[in-house]
Amino acid sequence: MRLAGIEAPDIQQQPWGHAAKQQLEATVNSKTVTLELDGQPDKFGRQWAYVWQNGKLLNEQLLKEGYVLWDGRSRDRKYDERLEKAQAWARIMGRGVWDVKQPMRQTPTEFRQMAGVGSREWGQGGQGE
Repeated sequence: MRLAGIEAPDIQQQPWGHAAKQQLEATVNSKTVTLELDGQPDKFGRQWAYVWQNGKLLNEQLLKEGYVLWDGRSRDRKYDERLEKAQAWARIMGRGVWDVKQPMRQTPTEFRQMAGVGSREWGQGGQGE
């Protein structure tokens, strides 16, 4: 499963990768979520989805808290404006990867290219497995 509309730091991209994974796990933590699928699976067979919990869009929440970056490659683009605004808020507020004391200097894609770690995000299965 991949979270649509976001790009998560690679797990090796510390401290942001581990923090993003922990936040998602803590938020979901065996609670019921609703998946809103976004198009067809990617080339690795992973389905893209928007994740809802108690009326909140978790993809958006992760952006607003600065754990992930907005990725405008979602297939239906229905939440792009909402997600982009969440990232803008996190950036203005200096949250997470936007913290001026410890900013993330490479996008996850740039990090994976430089480190040669391929397209792994949060383990072998992808984001939020």
